[in-house]
Amino acid sequence: MSRGVPSSTRPKADKAAFGIAIFLAALAALIFWDASRLTAVANYSRIGPATIPIVIATCLLGLAVWTAIAARAGDFPARERQQIAPAAWVVGGLVLQMLCLKTLGFSIATGLLFAMTAAAFGKRKLYITIPLGIVLCLAIWLLFAGLLQLSLPAGPLEHLLRR
Repeated sequence: MSRGVPSSTRPKADKAAFGIAIFLAALAALIFWDASRLTAVANYSRIGPATIPIVIATCLLGLAVWTAIAARAGDFPARERQQIAPAAWVVGGLVLQMLCLKTLGFSIATGLLFAMTAAAFGKRKLYITIPLGIVLCLAIWLLFAGLLQLSLPAGPLEHLLRR
């Protein structure tokens, strides 16, 4: 006779969480490998270009272990059913931004991404969110390109302001 908890009351291991733990561990391994290549650049100091990537990889590895332990214990709450439409809006917005960035410039392309992300969160009035997104992104472009002197893709709208 077993004194342990009956197997019927023990929570099932969470396979999705194990997948996340494996992904986190693989990402940590990739960052460790990349950081090991950076250490040869600066051997004169203990703190160098590889320090922060090593810290991040260590944290990711810790999160991977923690996630695996929680997955084994079945500590994760029940997840809601995944909705595909909001993710499709965001992914579609990212694809649209990548396709339009070079021709339309940062402000318009990222404004379209803003509008499609807003649609993913339920704001489907694109005639409001597209202009709002373009205005916000233009302000961001002016900040980065004007004040910080960083190079962001310029399109017709940005060229109007540069003249």
